[in-house]
Amino acid sequence: MSANPFLDPALVRGRLYRGDGRLADRTHALHRAKISGSDVADTIADLLAARVPTAADVLDIGCGRGTTTLRLADRLRPKRLAAVDASAALLHTTRGRLADAGALGSVVQADFHHLPLPDSAADAAVAAFCLYHSPTPDKAIAEIARCLRPGGTAVLVTKSLDSYAELDHLVHAAGLDPHATSRPSLYESFHSDNLRTVTASHLTVLDVQHEEHVFRFADATHLARYLTTTPKYRIALTGGIAALTATLQQRLAPPPYTTRSTVSYAVAARP
Repeated sequence: MSANPFLDPALVRGRLYRGDGRLADRTHALHRAKISGSDVADTIADLLAARVPTAADVLDIGCGRGTTTLRLADRLRPKRLAAVDASAALLHTTRGRLADAGALGSVVQADFHHLPLPDSAADAAVAAFCLYHSPTPDKAIAEIARCLRPGGTAVLVTKSLDSYAELDHLVHAAGLDPHATSRPSLYESFHSDNLRTVTASHLTVLDVQHEEHVFRFADATHLARYLTTTPKYRIALTGGIAALTATLQQRLAPPPYTTRSTVSYAVAARP
């Protein structure tokens, strides 16, 4: 088992993404807490809209629950839009959201190291918040490059190594995980600092942008709901959110609880 849950294939295939509930709960908790930072899906769509022709063929790799997929469908009006993910459950959610929105798009279940797509199949590709699940993200980027047409654009998105570091200290201070501050970053394989270098292994980097996002959890219940969705910590506490909330209330200073994350975007092209 890897020390980093995001790099443990059994966890990634299992409880992390076997269903869509954990990711939905995590996203909801973060969106409620967010007080600063642009909408990531909007930013991705803006970056692509500036470079991608109308009626393009577009890939959303590691699409998750399809939030970016929907934004691409709305903003770019692509000729073909394929949402790719290894999780059948997440693809089921994405397919349903596309149908509910009346948006055209298909879903493809695949490992991003081995995309079942022909060479030069797409004008544009997005890989947002997914490449840090690979111990060899350069190999996944090689696949993305293979699937792009010459001159095609990729937008790759990740987070900084120290994202949400303030929560490490809160979890440690509450006595919930004595090793919280020393556990590896979930984003250690593909992060803000190596984004440019790893991307440049197979694509020409055109631009890199970094933006700080700030989150404020209003009370212990809100923080507990988020902590139950993150696999980073080893919290040995029974009783679910109620018990976790009570422990946080007893052991931490009064709320709110603020944390930060840097979101980084690389815009690159196939030579």
